[in-house]
Amino acid sequence: MRTLLVLAVLAALISPTTAHAWIPDDKGIGGLGWQADQWNFLPGTGVDAPRAWDNLFAAGRPGGKGVKIAVLDSGAAYRSNGRFKQSPELKSIRFAKGYDFCARTSDGFNACEGRDAYPNDDYGHGTHVISTIAETTGNGVGLTGLAYGATIIPVKVLNARGEGDEATIAAGIRYAVKQGAQVINLSFEFGEGTTSANQIRSIAAAVRYARSKNVTLVAASGNTKSSRVGFPAALPGVISVGAVTERGCAAVYSNTGDGLDLVAPGGGRDMAVPGQANCLPNGPDGRPIFQLTFARERKVTSFGYPGDYFGTSMATPHVSATAALIIASGVLGSKPTPDQIEAHLKATARDLGVPGVDSIYGAGMVDAGAATARP
Repeated sequence: MRTLLVLAVLAALISPTTAHAWIPDDKGIGGLGWQADQWNFLPGTGVDAPRAWDNLFAAGRPGGKGVKIAVLDSGAAYRSNGRFKQSPELKSIRFAKGYDFCARTSDGFNACEGRDAYPNDDYGHGTHVISTIAETTGNGVGLTGLAYGATIIPVKVLNARGEGDEATIAAGIRYAVKQGAQVINLSFEFGEGTTSANQIRSIAAAVRYARSKNVTLVAASGNTKSSRVGFPAALPGVISVGAVTERGCAAVYSNTGDGLDLVAPGGGRDMAVPGQANCLPNGPDGRPIFQLTFARERKVTSFGYPGDYFGTSMATPHVSATAALIIASGVLGSKPTPDQIEAHLKATARDLGVPGVDSIYGAGMVDAGAATARP
C-alpha cells in the first residue's frame, strides 16, 4: 500500500492534469496510512476528502485556509496550561481567541458555572470534534482533518460530563458570531423532552442573530433512535445532520424525520432499512470515527484513539468542515449565504436509500469533493 501511495503522489507531481488526488503522508494509528483508519474521509465510504483537498489547492486556499469555524462543545486540548496538555495533533492548528462559558468547578461535575478565557477540554468530546475538522494533516503522523487549514474558535459550553444549558449555549453562539465565525458546529442535542423552539427561545434567538450575520450553523440530529430531529438541529436555519455507518447505511441510533437535511459518517451499527441490502443490522458493528483525543474521558494528559466515538456528534463536523471548504473554494462566490451553502451541500450530496430526499437520509451523504468542485 505504501508503494502505491508514493506512486500516486509522484504522479501528481509529474502531471498537473493527473486524476490522482493528494494523499497526505499521515501514517494512521497502526502505521498503514490514515486511509486504513479514516474510512469516513475516503471516496465511496466517506466524504471524499482527497478530491476536496485537491480542489482547495487549486483555489489557493489549502484545507480551507482563512475560514473561521467555531466549535461549541466541551472545549479543546489547544494549549498546555497547568494540568491541561495540548493535543499533539493540534499543535499546528490555527486557533482564534476562544472562551469558556462552562468553567470547571471544584468537583468538575456541576452544571455550567463561572466563565474564563481558557476553553480547556476536560471531557474529550470537543477535542475529537475539532480534530475531525482540523487535525494537523500532512505531518507524517497520526490522522488527518478535513478542513485542516481553517481557523478554529473553541467555545466551551459543555461541562466535564458533556452537559450544558440553554443560557450557556445561546451565549456561546453570540460570542462565536462576534469573533467572526463563518460556520458554527453544534455537536450536541437536547433530550426528547425538548419538542419545540419555544422551549429554547434564547438559543432560537441566537440562531436568528447568527443567520443575520451570514453565519452557517450545523447541528447533530440526535442519537435517540427517534423519528424526530432533535433540537437545536430542528431550529429553522440550522443544517441538521444524521449519521451513517461505513456500509453506507443509516446508523441505528441516528434520529430521522422530515426535518433531516443531510447525513455524514458517524459509525457504529446499521439500522434496519427496508430494501437496503447493504444494511446489516444483525451483523458486526461498523468502525467508529477515529481521532486523537483523551484516551479516557477526563484524563486530560493521556491521548489516544478511543474506539467508542460514534454518533451524530461525530457526523456533524464533516458537514461543518465541508461548509468551510465551500466558502474557501469560492465555488459560490466570495460571500455565500447560509441558504446558498445549504442548498449546495444538498445538491452535491450522494443520494442514499430511496431516490430523492427522504426522512432517513435527508438529501443524502455530504460529499466534500463534489461540493468544492468547480463546474
